[in-house]
Amino acid sequence: METSSAPGLAAKKAPLLTGFLLLFMLAMILANLGGNMYGPLMSLYVRDLGADIQQIGLFFTLASIIPLALQIFGGWISDTIGRLRAIAIGSLFGVLAYAPLILAQRWEWLLAAEALGAMTHALIGPSFDAFIAEQSSEENRARMFGVTQTLFGVVGVVGPIFGGWLAEAYGFKPMLMVAALLYILATLLRIGMARRAARGAQGAQGLTFAGLKANLGTMFGLLVSGGLITWILLTDGVRDISFALSMNLFSVYMQEHIGLNLTQIGLTSSIFGACMMAMHIPGGWLADKAGERVGIALGFALVGFSLGLLVFVPAGAAWLVYAGWALAGVGVGLLSPAYASLISKAVPANLRGTAFGLFSTSLGLVSLPAPWIGGWLWAHVGPRFPFLVTVVVTFLTIIPVLLKFKLPKNGNEQPTG
Repeated sequence: METSSAPGLAAKKAPLLTGFLLLFMLAMILANLGGNMYGPLMSLYVRDLGADIQQIGLFFTLASIIPLALQIFGGWISDTIGRLRAIAIGSLFGVLAYAPLILAQRWEWLLAAEALGAMTHALIGPSFDAFIAEQSSEENRARMFGVTQTLFGVVGVVGPIFGGWLAEAYGFKPMLMVAALLYILATLLRIGMARRAARGAQGAQGLTFAGLKANLGTMFGLLVSGGLITWILLTDGVRDISFALSMNLFSVYMQEHIGLNLTQIGLTSSIFGACMMAMHIPGGWLADKAGERVGIALGFALVGFSLGLLVFVPAGAAWLVYAGWALAGVGVGLLSPAYASLISKAVPANLRGTAFGLFSTSLGLVSLPAPWIGGWLWAHVGPRFPFLVTVVVTFLTIIPVLLKFKLPKNGNEQPTG
């Protein structure tokens, strides 16, 4: 996730991974191990602090508001001051976010952690993808994303099962303390890398209103042009709305309707992460050889089928849950490097941070009530219904992916107005 001032790694014949990039990935893994320890269990933690099912939906709705204001802004900061500096600053907010997580006595306290976490994600998320794009050529772009996402994928394998075991054996708060220690170590590494990059930086830009205005103006032109960026935004937004409707409730569904305990729920996420990690490199190779839209469409098809399977798993059939999450991991492993590669090629290099900030959480205003609506549908229509909506939307998304996700022959899109 870092700065263009970092050691040049993008030469076509250079090794795909260097020592500097591996150190960068180590810091990313340590930081995100903690998040993956508690992330899959978050709705259960919210409930453990006194929330009912509709309040869980309300919590995730409120938690979605702050990223709306910060994602694009964080991407612009990354484009302006550099990837590594943006990540180091974001990491400091991440350390602070653990305080309300650990000290919370009521579920409402967790909103403070979500606010600080939103600042962290706004700075780090766009910077990561933009940094990786800068370390590759267009010919091996998807493979670079595939390799780095494979390395990063260890957090989705180790984190959930370790977090689930700690929470089951010792409780949520001791588990969160371990996660916080890992994040602090990652922050120290990131600060060191940012200081190293700053020593080699030349003429770093300042944060100005004029720069923000120019950046957003160019991005707005791409969004309304009716081309590839427009269609990525539309499909990504609709898909995010449908997933916000249901996925925050999945751990509750697995516990109450299938009968899984916390360790088993953590294991489902680990299985998902392992299968996703195994498919990142093949997914990157497929995207480079056959085109990004092939990997994205195939990935969506597998994710839709797996979610449909999961919501009809009978009580006690843990092995079917594991199989469903494994298939979902394969699907996401195929589409993730293709998506990242496509976005990086569709925008100018100086807008990559802003673009990844926009698409990493492209929830629009209409999606804000989605988690609360999902909780209401669970309570008044049935627990399966929110998930079925997600399944239908996932399959429908494949249509615009196949028809519209095509790069212009002359490379990056340019704004038309």
